[in-house]
Amino acid sequence: MSTTPYGTTHRATLRWQDAVVRSVRDETRSARTLRLELPTARPHLAGQHYVVRLTAPDGYTASRSYSVASAPADGFDEPPVGHIELTVERLADGEVSGYLCDVVEPGDELEVRGPIGGFFAWAGTSPALLVGGGSGVVPLMSMLRQARLTGRADLVRLVVSARSPQDLYYAEEIVGPQTTVLYTRQAPPGAGRAAGRLAVADLAGLVRGGEDVYVCGSPGFADAATAVLVEAGVPVPAIRVERFGPTG
Repeated sequence: MSTTPYGTTHRATLRWQDAVVRSVRDETRSARTLRLELPTARPHLAGQHYVVRLTAPDGYTASRSYSVASAPADGFDEPPVGHIELTVERLADGEVSGYLCDVVEPGDELEVRGPIGGFFAWAGTSPALLVGGGSGVVPLMSMLRQARLTGRADLVRLVVSARSPQDLYYAEEIVGPQTTVLYTRQAPPGAGRAAGRLAVADLAGLVRGGEDVYVCGSPGFADAATAVLVEAGVPVPAIRVERFGPTG
């Protein structure tokens, strides 16, 4: 059976299963987190994703991929084993994201398959620099949560770029000594940095050398962040990039 680089299997994860929505909560004015209970618990790695498929009464289907925001559950109670959390950004005219953000309620069932992905996965045992823009912070939050839960928060440094405080995902939880929050359009009062795009000065002091670097966000953000990282001295082979497309 073929496997990902960290040993998760492809064959089982590509089978569809019906997950039950156990809770929902708003993250920002345009994003919502769904907690799903899976009938068959499947271990995931931080950075992996699930595919959600919707089927209309006439048989039309639409599916989208969403990163797992929760940490791998192995041995932890939050979320319980067999539960995952997906954070969904509501996109204009998004047929799947609109339904997940505005219609789905606890008790509903969603057809899902996963976890999927190996290139962008983090095993939680080696240093990592995480750079996310907007909703690109979702898989990186799984990595940060895992590091904190396992007592290895020293392994990660997270830089997240948001347009304004109102657009920051996981605002109450994400702050901490491992994280740097940058605002591109509106910084809160008393912020130590004026609003503006990611720059070399924002990352240079966080590059330790030898770590893997995970970049996630829109194509424009990912390309800009990669260029800044290279200028800050990070070797290109050390950078792993996940680009979020405009599909909804």
